[in-house]
Amino acid sequence: MTYETLTFEVQDEIGIIRLNRPDARNALDLQMREDLSEVVHQLRRERTTKAVVFTGNGGAFCAGGDLRSLQGTQLTTLGGRDRIEAVHPWLFQLINLEKPVIAAVDGPAFGAGCNLALASDFVLATPRASFCQVFGRIGLVPDLAGFFLLPRIVGLQKAKELIFSARVVKADEAKALGIVYEIVPEVCLMERALELAGRFRHASLTAIGLSKRALNQSFHLDYHALSQLEAYAQALCIDSEYHKEAVARFNRKEQLAFDWDRLERKKAE
Repeated sequence: MTYETLTFEVQDEIGIIRLNRPDARNALDLQMREDLSEVVHQLRRERTTKAVVFTGNGGAFCAGGDLRSLQGTQLTTLGGRDRIEAVHPWLFQLINLEKPVIAAVDGPAFGAGCNLALASDFVLATPRASFCQVFGRIGLVPDLAGFFLLPRIVGLQKAKELIFSARVVKADEAKALGIVYEIVPEVCLMERALELAGRFRHASLTAIGLSKRALNQSFHLDYHALSQLEAYAQALCIDSEYHKEAVARFNRKEQLAFDWDRLERKKAE
């Protein structure tokens, strides 16, 4: 399938999404939202890709919503609400996609673009990456799940400061706040993103997917509900072919298919 505002390819079982409106700094217009909805649904339906890398072309990740596309648009209050609500079905699926999602951020990730990066599981950033909850500068509140995502990563007080001030956060500060997983040179960004994503090619998608869903709910479910979710998820994993094969490998004293520490040592060599 081809898309108007982004490209999608699969490379060595890794899905690669590139936002592709470089002249607009990959700002989110209505067409890009439709394209993102389609590609997320595609990724959700199939299990051949083991991880996803999300990036932007042209030296920007995503500059946020495309304000130019709103010029001349006469939306009623309910129409404006519907326009924002329309993103949440595919955004919910992206946040809960049952495979690792890595955002490779170069340049600005502002407004909705910042929250799109936060919807991933790991954010890799170049030194020139920057993040901003820019909404307050034009009298808006965060959308694209900013109220849900940001405080869970940086804490409530810091989230208030970043939203109220609408100030720019550079890569170093973003890493200190827990927004960024790792800072890498610009020339190495995609190479590192693909290497990180490739580590999950031999992991259990069942275990990762169920863990991701439980973690995403862990802030608003009580102990009892989470313990029930834990029991259900573990029962599914125990019955999976992946787990049975891993136990067999262990008993045969063979190397396990997925060993993060071994991959770290291999990277350092």
